[in-house]
Amino acid sequence: MPPTRIEVAASAGSYPIVIGSATLATLPQLLDDAGLGPRRVIVSSPTVWEFHGDAVKGAASEAEPILVPDGERHKNITTVGRVYDALIQIGADRSVVIIAVGGGVIGDLVGFAAATYLRGVRVVHVPTTLMAQVDSAVGGKTGVNHALGKNLIGAFHPPRLVVADPAVLATLPRREFRAGLYEVVKYGVIASPSLLDRVEASLPQLFKRDPDATVAVVAESCQIKARVVSADEHESGLRRTLNFGHTIGHAIEAVTKYKRFRHGEAVGYGMLAAMALGEDYGVTPAAARQRLDAVIAKLGPLPPVVDLSASEVLAAIGRDKKIVAGTLHFVAATAIGATTTVSDVTEKHLRRALKAIGIQ
Repeated sequence: MPPTRIEVAASAGSYPIVIGSATLATLPQLLDDAGLGPRRVIVSSPTVWEFHGDAVKGAASEAEPILVPDGERHKNITTVGRVYDALIQIGADRSVVIIAVGGGVIGDLVGFAAATYLRGVRVVHVPTTLMAQVDSAVGGKTGVNHALGKNLIGAFHPPRLVVADPAVLATLPRREFRAGLYEVVKYGVIASPSLLDRVEASLPQLFKRDPDATVAVVAESCQIKARVVSADEHESGLRRTLNFGHTIGHAIEAVTKYKRFRHGEAVGYGMLAAMALGEDYGVTPAAARQRLDAVIAKLGPLPPVVDLSASEVLAAIGRDKKIVAGTLHFVAATAIGATTTVSDVTEKHLRRALKAIGIQ
């Protein structure tokens, strides 16, 4: 089938997401068609390069990629500095195009490097995880973690092109693939009951990495995100809905020092807690909470959280970047497919929500 092409509006100009099998083979042509060249540098991680380097190296003008360590604990200013060092050493100027090949961590930190090197150079995303294909590669959010909080240092810097090939997902461990499905589930909860139905009905095909099943959920997730970020690029209103499950999810990641949970797993817990909080708050129907509980249960067990401290999680929430003028904007579901933002959530609400997922 021909690839799916989705246009995303951005202040710097619209850009396409190209989704489909064998799209990596056409990467050089896609870059040419987008007018992105001639100097191109790939940034990736050693593991990703071992799996996918042969498929993408023809898109670069530089003979060697810039390889940096992967994983949330390496998503920091130190790793970004390694990208700067490499770019300076090869004499990269403002004409350079940086191609980020990897998962969400690589995409976020390379995007931030591109946003800040020489005050901004062009970046292209080639996401190699389900999480990155459905979420982090789209929308222009870039950033790195601080020891006290996730993504506290960053910039909005939209890419010029995103190329998502489901074939690369075949190399993902099952746990990593499942982590990406939690983000797909999020899109179903906030915007599309039919997507949630599709995920639940096609789980066997998805876990087998069936291309048709995978392309369908990636494309619909990207369509939802493209629609949201095109309307609200800098998260002043509508885009906050994409944070469903992330307030508590990010806090769980921070208190475990980004070592225990995949991002999607933390978001899975965050969504369960958000449903419990919304029901407690009086905006989430019990049926919606039960629906999400059932779908997440079918995805497989989440890592335990019973040893975490609610007080530490609450402290991490207090440093969340979604707090504006001292007010936490918390996204709650009003139904499967619809959300609202509440701004007067109390510590008691949060503690009860954490207790509902096993954190006391």
